[in-house]
This record gives sequence, C-alpha cells and structure tokens, in this order.
Amino acid sequence: MPDHQTEAGPIPTPVPPLNLGGQFESIRSELLAELTEVAASGYYVLGPKVTQFEEALAKYCGSQHALGVSSGTDALLDALMTLGVGPSDEVIIPTFTFFATAGTVHRTGARPVFCDIEADTYNIDVARMAELITPNTKAIIPVHLYGQLADMTALAPIAAAKNIAVIEDAAQAIGARDDSGHMAGSFGTFGALSFYPTKNLGALGDAGALLTDDPELFELSRKMRIHGSGHTYFHERVGGNFRIDALQAALLTRKLAHLEEWTEQRRARAHTYNELLETAGLVPEFVRTPAERIGRHVYHQYVLRAQRRDELAAFLRERKIGAGVYYPLCLHLQECFNYLGYKEGEFPVGEEASRKVLALPIYPELTADQQQTVVDAIRAFYRA
Repeated sequence: MPDHQTEAGPIPTPVPPLNLGGQFESIRSELLAELTEVAASGYYVLGPKVTQFEEALAKYCGSQHALGVSSGTDALLDALMTLGVGPSDEVIIPTFTFFATAGTVHRTGARPVFCDIEADTYNIDVARMAELITPNTKAIIPVHLYGQLADMTALAPIAAAKNIAVIEDAAQAIGARDDSGHMAGSFGTFGALSFYPTKNLGALGDAGALLTDDPELFELSRKMRIHGSGHTYFHERVGGNFRIDALQAALLTRKLAHLEEWTEQRRARAHTYNELLETAGLVPEFVRTPAERIGRHVYHQYVLRAQRRDELAAFLRERKIGAGVYYPLCLHLQECFNYLGYKEGEFPVGEEASRKVLALPIYPELTADQQQTVVDAIRAFYRA
C-alpha cells in the first residue's frame, strides 16, 4: 500500500495557512546578523536602527515621513490622538474590517460611524460614505482590505472639500498602488501600517508604522509616540507608549529589501488560483474569485465568495487545509458596539460578505502542488 494511502483512502496532504518558518529560513543569515548586532549594541528601543528603517520605509511607500510604532493598532491610535479626535467627534469607517479600526476610534471617546462596502473590493463604499458626513465628522478611515486600495481617487476630494482628515488603514496593503504608482498609505493625512508577523511585511513580533507628508503632524505624532513628550520629560499633550523596538526595526529593514519579490510571488499565486478554479469549473457557480479593480492588489489574503461557505471551510479544515474567515461578523453587530444602536440589515453588502468570504492559503512559499491540492479539495466538496 503506498505511503500516502490508508485502508480508509488517501491521507490528506496538509496545506498550512502560513509558512513563516519557511520565510525565516530563506533569509536566516541576514536576520541573525541583525539580531546579533542589535543585541551587542545595547540600544534596544528606538535609536539608529529605527531611524534607518523609517527612512527606508518612507522611501518605499512614497511618503515624506515614516514613524515606527509598536503595532498597526497603535499607528491608528497615534494618528487619531495627534489629530485631536475625541468626544463629540465622529469618525467614518467601514463596517467590514478588522476590529482595531473601530476599537481605536472608541478609545478616543469619538463615535464610530459605520459605512457599508463595495461588493467586489470589500472596501468602503465612497458614495454611501459621503452621505454619512456631518458637521461632527473629524476623520474618515478607509481600509485597503485584503491588499487592494480603496477608491482614494473618489474619496480624497470629498474629504478635502470638507476639511476632513483621512487616515488610511493600510495594515494589509503595504506595496499596493494605483495605476499611477501612488502607494497605499501615501494618499491621506496619515497612513497606518501593521507589521504583525502574518502581514506581507511581518516582524518577528508586534510592530507598525505611521506615514505622513505633513512635517508638523509628523513631529507631533513622534512626540505622541512617547507620552506626548518625545523623551524630554516635558509633556505638551497626553500621548502613549507607542515605541518600536530596535530589533524589530532592524529585522524589518532587511525584510523590506525582499518585499517586492515576495509581493510578485503572492500575485503569481493568486493568478494561479484563478486559473485552477476556472479550469475546475467552479467559477462562478460555486465560488467567485477576487476582483482586481484598482491598481496592484498585493494579496495579503486571497478571498473567495463561496456558496455554503461554512460547510466548505469545515471540509477543508478536515483535510488540514488552512482556510480562514475574515470576518465573520460586521463591526456594527459586535456586542461591544450595541450602544451605537445599529441593527442587523442596515449594511446588507457587508453582512452578506461576512456570510460568504473564505480566505485560502497564500504566501510566497506556497507550491504549485499545494495550490492544486486546495483546488482539488474545493472541487471534491462541490462535486460530491
């Protein structure tokens, strides 16, 4: 009997949702050299390694300034606090996104104002967003979800006409760009990035960054990073402890040099999925593949719309194929936001997405055989 067979049938070939160990192995010597250098320096928080990373990141993202911070969540919070967002203010955000986008608004005392999304990109519906603007709107946070830009060409002029700050949540979209080459995070007043280990550019722990072209806002956000003082012990404002570790900055500088290669590998694997799913006869009857509508999609996630999504997800997991749901419940329906008074059915596009989206494994180390295994399993589920 072959090694891959049992009396009950074939043993499923595991396809993990991520392969962070494989990425580490590919650049092990580079990362270990940085770790050793930082450890020997005795400079563990901020310092020259952080400055080096900030300069390289700003150049890559097409921004005048970059500020290394402790996480993507803290990047958003730093931006909101720098802009003075607080009680009596409103901040418009999409209802279909990761919790931090809304959680940081709540933490300032401002009111999150939820907005529905576009059906194809999963990003904020700009036309509906415009209808939600009031005299109390202090900021708008568009999210570049899954690695594709929100429609900043339409959004930015609306915000500018009403003098409303725009904070791009680009946590999932470093390297995404529009057709003119304009990079995610460089359109708005601020851009917030996350370097959580699973991101396209991931640290070996928590880290994030804030982008801006405004020198005064940059200087204030830098002070807010250290309790509103910038390390002087004289405090102009109440800030937070949003510092980035020197080790994470050093490792990220090394990894940033590989990001374009990794991005194109992600894109190639996304296109392979598209071809395999089409060839298998699964599109559009059973699944709908991602839309690439605005510029370069960097595929932080490869997200299908799937019929019988929950059953399919369970089927894949039984076969040790990583499959995730991002996100199973819109923010306006989360228990912690009951006080806002939203009801089920108010944002039908986002609510439908939460019932149908399914992310398949995607990362540079994913092999063609692994992708074929994933698609074969999906076909087996629907053709049973």
